[in-house]
Amino acid sequence: MASYVAMALTTNYWRPGTDYLKEIVSAIAGKISDGDLIVISEKAISTAIGRIVDENLFKPSLSAKLIARIWMPIVWGYILGPLCRMQRILIQRLRRYPREEGSRHKQVAIQYAGLMQALMFGSEGGIDGSNLPYSYVSLPLQNADAIAERIRIEIRRKLGKNVAVMIVDTDSTFSFRGFHFTYRPNPIKGIYSSKTFLAYVLGRMFKMKRRATPITLKGCKLQVEEALRIAEFTNKVRGSGAGKTVWDMVESYNVGLTDVTWEMLEKSRHKPIVIVRKKRSNIA
Repeated sequence: MASYVAMALTTNYWRPGTDYLKEIVSAIAGKISDGDLIVISEKAISTAIGRIVDENLFKPSLSAKLIARIWMPIVWGYILGPLCRMQRILIQRLRRYPREEGSRHKQVAIQYAGLMQALMFGSEGGIDGSNLPYSYVSLPLQNADAIAERIRIEIRRKLGKNVAVMIVDTDSTFSFRGFHFTYRPNPIKGIYSSKTFLAYVLGRMFKMKRRATPITLKGCKLQVEEALRIAEFTNKVRGSGAGKTVWDMVESYNVGLTDVTWEMLEKSRHKPIVIVRKKRSNIA
């Protein structure tokens, strides 16, 4: 398997309405060569195209309330969390799971991802609130293949370079003897999507290898194992922006759970793009 070098690129924060194609082309201009792989955060694209929802607009159902008030603090806080070997700080946060905000969040999860995904402790069906302000959460891309191809074509048209494009999500894919599975929907071909929180529980319980999830790949062919390796490598190079989780984000800004603003996020370093190249070459 080839070794790679990678360079994460800092850009402006991509608010809804951002021309992400222009941002990508501008960021990589003069830095790429034919054959490079451009890896982009799904969250950044989802935000830029406005694929976000305001959880304050949702009225929690009885199911959402029960998940937030019983399932999360008790089942995840005292049973599944320790079973999954979660860090103690995360377990403590789950035991103090917010009732009101949590109920609305779980209602969004039920409506957009289904009940079995809503039972996940976080990132239900690819829904994510980190690096977003107020009570907004992002939804997973519905047309990731078409978006990646559009990015690749735009790079070739504007910069004259033939590159491959991968879109990735930080949600985990677990691997066991060549079998790869994840709890989030629509990974690349070769990764099985269970669409249930049980995939996460089994993967963590049995200490399976876990890596970030490739959502789509256009412009080249990679074995699943190599695609996973690149996804995880670039995930580490990119970092977590304003915070890996919503809890981390609000603690870094020292504000309430829904008090982060767009302006605060714009002051953080965001690296939604990573250029990847085989190690025999050097990134300019």
